[in-house]
Amino acid sequence: MPVVHVCTIVPISLTVGANRIVPAVAIPHPLGDPTKTPEEEKQLRKHLVMKALKALQTEVEDQTVFND
Repeated sequence: MPVVHVCTIVPISLTVGANRIVPAVAIPHPLGDPTKTPEEEKQLRKHLVMKALKALQTEVEDQTVFND
């Protein structure tokens, strides 16, 4: 089953063998940023989810980090 690991510390994901890795925002707030306005945070979350969905649809053979 294909999965995407959305994470805040990419080296740990690489160490545990995740094959599709999407870097998140920060350790205390992986999918958000409380310093942003609600609309900005919504856009940030949407961007991360869309990036994860794109990673999920991408064929990979080795570990791949999906940066912007």
